[in-house]
Amino acid sequence: MDVVPIGVTLNRKNTHLCSICQSPLKKNRQRNGKQRWRCTNCNASTTHNRPDLTARNQLASFITWLMGKLTQAEHAGGTGRTFHHQTQWCWNTHPYLNHTGEVFDEIQVDGIYLRRGWCLLIAIANGKVISWQWCNHEKAAAWTALLQHLPEPKVIVTDGGSGLMKALKNLWPEVKVQRCLVHIQRNVRTHLTLNPRLAAGKALRQLSLQLTRIRTQEEATAWMAAFAAWHTEHQDLLAERTYARDWAGPRSKGLRKTRTWWYTHDKLRKAYESMNRALRRGHLFTYLDHDLEGLGINATTNMIEGAINSGIREMIRNHRGMPIEHRRRACEWFCWTHADKSSRPTLPALIKANKAYEQEQPEAKQKAAEDPVGPELYGTTATAEEGLYSRAGWAGRTR
Repeated sequence: MDVVPIGVTLNRKNTHLCSICQSPLKKNRQRNGKQRWRCTNCNASTTHNRPDLTARNQLASFITWLMGKLTQAEHAGGTGRTFHHQTQWCWNTHPYLNHTGEVFDEIQVDGIYLRRGWCLLIAIANGKVISWQWCNHEKAAAWTALLQHLPEPKVIVTDGGSGLMKALKNLWPEVKVQRCLVHIQRNVRTHLTLNPRLAAGKALRQLSLQLTRIRTQEEATAWMAAFAAWHTEHQDLLAERTYARDWAGPRSKGLRKTRTWWYTHDKLRKAYESMNRALRRGHLFTYLDHDLEGLGINATTNMIEGAINSGIREMIRNHRGMPIEHRRRACEWFCWTHADKSSRPTLPALIKANKAYEQEQPEAKQKAAEDPVGPELYGTTATAEEGLYSRAGWAGRTR
């Protein structure tokens, strides 16, 4: 049998009873934004605290501050110390997403690195975050933990992070992969710089810049023909080698001990292979497949780079100085706020699941449990009527 606490009744008309005489209470205006109640029998006045509403409002205010640009003092409208004290428990609340089982046509994945070896893997669909996973670097086990709770999509768009291909081979062997064309252009620019020295490098860089302008299958076929023609013309240049015995530099002795030869135009080869590897695997023009026509598959990860990753970096910059644990929690809250509302648990559900508010308030709960119910009959407090308190001024002067 359920026990009804004192001050609570199951009567629908009178939901509150007086803790002294158990008579019905009626509303008696508000003070400091709180509803006051007055007993119809003994005229005792009281308020009813709602810890659940207090925790919900504090967590909502905490999230608003975290997603904004204001300091705690500017957000709270004072020194910020009260806000800091009241929301300290919010850092121990871990947000999460409910797995809805929705099947997406396209999923974009990417990783963002924080300091001290922390990497956050993020998956989005239709511009909304659907999952995230912490790891030390982009490895197959971390990618598997990120994607294993999601249904297999038709296409997954990636920047070519390490370990993802191995995870997809074990998890989704039939999924189609689209390499981010912007990241391929960045890789080519890294190897060749903005102004390549050789004519072959300049031509290869121009081919890389054309990738993001391709819209039809015919344009893709023409680009692949031009790419093959470039390789046919410069394959001898790519194969040139430099031998250690021909190297007359100051490090020639050390080079003879470690390497006997290397490719003369190593950077040019790496730029070529960064595009040829994706083309050979069929990951370059997946967004133009006839089977995916009309789905609007993206050829880049700009949606996750520009909306999620850049937002996380801006949030950390606005609230710089946070310890690593607070930074991790802030990134999780950012992903939670940028997820679909259907997959986000409510704030009361998050508070109940984490039990962070109860853990941060043990003294208040213990004090509330020890406080007696009703008026004090006998006490040890000094009162003015008994003259048992120290007096100052003229009243306390002795002659």
